[in-house]
Amino acid sequence: MAKRIRHVLVAIHDLRHAPRSELRKAGALARAAGATLELFHAIDEPDPGASWPETATAEFVTRRRAAIAARSLRRLERFARDGALRGVRVRCTSSWDYPAHEAIVRRALASRAGLVVAGTRRHAPGARLVLRNTDWELIRHCPAPLLLVKSSRDYRRPAILAAVDPFHAHARPADLDARLLEAGKSCAQLLHGTLHVFHTYMPLVNVAMVPLSTAPMLTIPPEVEDAHGAQITRAIDRLAAGAGVPRARRHIDMGDVAGELPAVARETRAGLVVMGAVSRSALKRLFIGNAAERVLDSLECDVLIIKPRGFKSKLSRRPAIAVSSSAVARP
Repeated sequence: MAKRIRHVLVAIHDLRHAPRSELRKAGALARAAGATLELFHAIDEPDPGASWPETATAEFVTRRRAAIAARSLRRLERFARDGALRGVRVRCTSSWDYPAHEAIVRRALASRAGLVVAGTRRHAPGARLVLRNTDWELIRHCPAPLLLVKSSRDYRRPAILAAVDPFHAHARPADLDARLLEAGKSCAQLLHGTLHVFHTYMPLVNVAMVPLSTAPMLTIPPEVEDAHGAQITRAIDRLAAGAGVPRARRHIDMGDVAGELPAVARETRAGLVVMGAVSRSALKRLFIGNAAERVLDSLECDVLIIKPRGFKSKLSRRPAIAVSSSAVARP
């Protein structure tokens, strides 16, 4: 998000209920950036061209497709008239395409979206918001910055928490932390918020076991542990200072990221956590890190996922069966 956002794509999963949180937050970002906004729905009804008997004529299939697409557009247009989008130029688009995450990625590529917004959902009444399979696949494959809306809280001068990790450069592009800070700073400027920097690290092993336990156990002196922490602090301070983040907004903790990051997010009342996606293992799949599932599911605030520079989605760019769109003027 180092460049100005020009187009925001909002993925709408359920046409029965207006996604209030996604509309408010996407609208706030689009309005602040002067960007256009697109409401997109991947139609999951059976395509008449494939589900109807072979005796169905081409004219009949065309009419049925048009009727289903028109119904989808009417519902999107109703969402587009929500007051949260006032003053934003809105377009509504629907298509037959599957699975949902691939449809969203293809639409993001076709529309050159600078930001994709998607909402999480509750698995049961009263349960916390958790990530769906579609969310995880978007994390892996979406080339544009991906905003996962987890909280219903509005962005009111929010704290933006950028989670950096300069000590894992061997497993991630060297400039990814700089991109996270750029994205966090951009969001803070658009939303009149404040940028914070977060990093957590594990202590040096206190007891080192020699193979086969043939030698006595070794302990690490406290001064070595202190030097380790000081080295980490200096590196994070250099990163944070380069982004103009004061010391009071630098959070460097010892512990497991799955426990520390949600705790700091709650402590700072963060509205948004910015994280990077990196390649991991021979599978060459994109994950957030070893504790990705626990971290993301335990965060109560929204999450912005940033890809490395030059990332290209490997999903097929096959065209959707049919695409329909309409524009809704929002003065």
